[in-house]
Amino acid sequence: MTEDVTELASYDPKGLIREAYRIEGIDDSQCRSIFLDWALSLPVDADNKTAITALLQVYGAEGHPMSQVLQEGLSAADKPKRRGGWRSRER
Repeated sequence: MTEDVTELASYDPKGLIREAYRIEGIDDSQCRSIFLDWALSLPVDADNKTAITALLQVYGAEGHPMSQVLQEGLSAADKPKRRGGWRSRER
């Protein structure tokens, strides 16, 4: 059990997602702001998809706006990113 708590803490280092689920009357825009802060607080080498999946399993509540935002983040993590700018141009 201690490993699970430690691993969960690594997925939500500031406890932002946990607290978002505790806020009564929170709306989508507030959840998106919290999600952005959460994403920026993750270590660079963290697997975002694994973290989001774990957080949804623990905190995910049907109909909660944070669950919706996390689901969107999960689907966005699946999409390939296009490299643009000077790196994509032929030399």
